[in-house]
Amino acid sequence: MGDYKEILYEKQRKGALITLNRPEAMNAISRTLIVELHQALDEAEGDPEVRAVILTGAGRAFSSGMDQGTSAGRRRDLHWPYGIPTGMSAAELIDSWRSDKRNFLRLWEFGKPIIGAINGWTMGAGSWLALFTHITIASEKAVFAQPEVRHGSNTSFMWTLLGGFKNALRYGLTGDHVDAYEALRIGLVVKVVPHDQLLEECFSLVERIALVPPETVKINLAVATMGLEMMGLRDAVLLDGQLSAPAHVMLREEFRRPLDEARFNEGIKKYLMLRDGPFQPEPFGPRSKTKQQGRN
Repeated sequence: MGDYKEILYEKQRKGALITLNRPEAMNAISRTLIVELHQALDEAEGDPEVRAVILTGAGRAFSSGMDQGTSAGRRRDLHWPYGIPTGMSAAELIDSWRSDKRNFLRLWEFGKPIIGAINGWTMGAGSWLALFTHITIASEKAVFAQPEVRHGSNTSFMWTLLGGFKNALRYGLTGDHVDAYEALRIGLVVKVVPHDQLLEECFSLVERIALVPPETVKINLAVATMGLEMMGLRDAVLLDGQLSAPAHVMLREEFRRPLDEARFNEGIKKYLMLRDGPFQPEPFGPRSKTKQQGRN
């Protein structure tokens, strides 16, 4: 078993439970976490006793998205109108924003079922990670969103594939929150369960899958995943990576500069307040209510 620092790996009930384990950062996705997640998937794939994988998060979040902490938010000397850091060319900046979608396709193409146990806040790239699981089950506390589009970022084609064209645009063009029941309605998840029953629900499904011959499970998983890839899913996902670069670089100074200066000078809390404040209240989830309503 691997020596992991930012995930937990536990074998039980015919499956492997992989837990994103940065609760102090709401399981924000760091480089270390990505590496360890793929190491854990390799471990599970090579273990014949593991018939399926459950992916969840520690604490109150599945994942808050890409890490926006100290390393991401440190002061930089930016040149506007394009917000290019000192000493970096436009080409270098574009290359730095090219997303490696193979990280997500690795889950999609995994040879055993991956069940997403979505336990809470599932934001940005965290929502993408959740939607790349093969079967996604949500706690009633789950909230999905892509709030990063509000500061200049790209959505993911998986929202379109699962939620449908019009629903994906409704939420991908605003970054608005989607609670567990709205996620169920539009097809992002297959079931919503009470929070304290989430892992039991997922492990019960693992045990049912384990009653089917493993070769049959692998073949039928491939029928679905490879079929969608032959219809163009892989190209669409890779296009996400190509378009993520201009989404992060082609920014209007009047939109992005005040946000960056707030983050670098006053911290992430001020940055989020400026970014998300104009969108309050959200249409769904805990932030759809005023503070006074939330106390009632």
